[in-house]
Amino acid sequence: MTVRLPNGWQLRGFYGKYYQPPPLVSLSGPLLQYASSSNLGFLPLHRERDTESQVGLAIPLAGWMLDVDHFRTSAHNFFDHNPIGSSDIFLPLTITGALIRGSELTLRSPRFFNGLRVHIAYSNQTARGFGTVSGGLTDFSPPGGYYGLDHDQRNTLNAGVEADLPGQAYASCNLYSGSGFSNADAPPSHLSSYVTLDATIGKSFGSDLRVSLTVLNLTDRHLLIDNSLTFDGMHYNAPRQIYAQIQYGVHY
Repeated sequence: MTVRLPNGWQLRGFYGKYYQPPPLVSLSGPLLQYASSSNLGFLPLHRERDTESQVGLAIPLAGWMLDVDHFRTSAHNFFDHNPIGSSDIFLPLTITGALIRGSELTLRSPRFFNGLRVHIAYSNQTARGFGTVSGGLTDFSPPGGYYGLDHDQRNTLNAGVEADLPGQAYASCNLYSGSGFSNADAPPSHLSSYVTLDATIGKSFGSDLRVSLTVLNLTDRHLLIDNSLTFDGMHYNAPRQIYAQIQYGVHY
């Protein structure tokens, strides 16, 4: 529901219930035997049920737009997956529950100098699991308290600028900063913070043809993103990537 207030502010709220059925096909045959020989077991998978709530406020400020919101998601039988030992065989599992909550702030500018715009977005979020494995691949560890999920990153900042240049050209630059994901080797700590920079420049030729060049991770920083076993395991960010694009509109 969204309510427009007399001063131009917009107050919004959301409440939702979600249901995700378990996979129809799970572990059997040689894989089940391999899990048993690795001191692991495979419990029946359970359905996941989530409850999500959000509240937000949009405030116009002399051409600027300030938006703040808070969200909270609680999950029962939260879906995840883990490999068997050090193999590349990933199997689904459900944990007792998860709690994901955070607050976000976004600020967008009006158009300056007939073509310059800036934006800033900040998020503070926690993603925590609790309990033990309730279904799927398990080593039958006893229940525990709250712990950080592998995608738990407390603070992120996204700042960018876009500019319309002469001759139907344009350019943009975006800076992304993260405080670091969960450190699986030393919970509940986090990995080191990081900053990456992306840039794009392009030009339109009439109404049909447009060319652009995009560089991701402009400084070519090499960063450890995740060192946990869940999801796709230990991995690093992508190196510098360069994309060239040509777009042409065909009339028919």
